[in-house]
Amino acid sequence: MATLFAGTSGFAYAAWKPGFYPAKLAARDFLKHYAQRLNSVEINYTFRRLPAATTLASWVEATPAGFVFAVKANQRITHILRLRNAAQATELFFRAIDPLRSARRLGPVLFQLPPNLKCDVPLLADYLALVPSGIRYAFEFRHTSWLAEPVYELLRRHNAALCLAESEKLEIPEVLTADFVYYRLRKPEYSPEDLDSIAARTRQLLATGRDLYLMFKHEDTPDGALHAERLLQAG
Repeated sequence: MATLFAGTSGFAYAAWKPGFYPAKLAARDFLKHYAQRLNSVEINYTFRRLPAATTLASWVEATPAGFVFAVKANQRITHILRLRNAAQATELFFRAIDPLRSARRLGPVLFQLPPNLKCDVPLLADYLALVPSGIRYAFEFRHTSWLAEPVYELLRRHNAALCLAESEKLEIPEVLTADFVYYRLRKPEYSPEDLDSIAARTRQLLATGRDLYLMFKHEDTPDGALHAERLLQAG
């Protein structure tokens, strides 16, 4: 049975009080409260630095079984090495996040490529040959040259998802390349009609047997978390 995972990019936002977090809730308890209402979160922290095992253990302890962490690949892989000669950096990254995998809490790993990295199918093919099996991968391309059938076919062969990210600069077509779907929902505002439309599409995608990850982005207000909660409840 397909599962809807809905959440936000990050959770440690005091600005979400009191709309999502209770006014007097301590920051150390944010994740525990979040995980009582939502079932996934996208971690951008891992883009900047490799997490400590103690940090990951605390995240696992604060969340129930079935809650998953989608993690953004480290910038050394995507932005410094730009996927080239990245075997060692990739090994270090996956070793660092292994506690989440071992605890069965690891969602998709998101590779967000830099906007000035143009399409290079052999480069992507070589990189996909490096990554461990048994983990879900989503690729967010930010140069239009990547939005092409040879790229989609390569992703299909590796069961990797084209990340369906909303952007003011680039429109990503809804091309499904894996047995799961990964959306990054980035609009400043969503009307009730927008959310109804997302809910309808969610039901359609789940009916195909694909797990679905919906990640909203709202640091300054609790809107994204509340939207994700609404979609989970609509189920």
